[in-house]
Amino acid sequence: MSLQQELMVKMKEAMKSKDRVALESLRAIKSEILLAQTKGGTSEGLTQDDEIKLLQKLVKQRKDSASIYKEQGRDDLAEPELAQVKIIAQFLPEQLSEKELKAIISKIMETVGATSMKDMGKVMGVASKQLAGKADGKSISTVVKQLLE
Repeated sequence: MSLQQELMVKMKEAMKSKDRVALESLRAIKSEILLAQTKGGTSEGLTQDDEIKLLQKLVKQRKDSASIYKEQGRDDLAEPELAQVKIIAQFLPEQLSEKELKAIISKIMETVGATSMKDMGKVMGVASKQLAGKADGKSISTVVKQLLE
């Protein structure tokens, strides 16, 4: 089932159960997909990689908003953002654990021949492509820094 079909099913379920947060999150995903399709100017749908990037972007936006709200002491605004993160993340592939991430990045470092922080760009380039959808850029960067130090 494609992402759009799955979205429609989930939206119907959310409407029936009157789940406002889920419905708002699903509508945001649908809106982003439609914007991405029209921006490209093609009648073709998005590739699975494009969909994953789009979902990751939505999750990142909500996490960033939630952290800003928490810094300002506005937990009442942060909680709905974090609830939306959980709903949007359902459509993403399962994220790698830190242990799995370290193992994969170690192999990448051996392949690239990285030994110091000067090589971080090389490692990040390969790791970001290889781990797209399986881990966010921030966690990849953190692990790369740990292993290069």
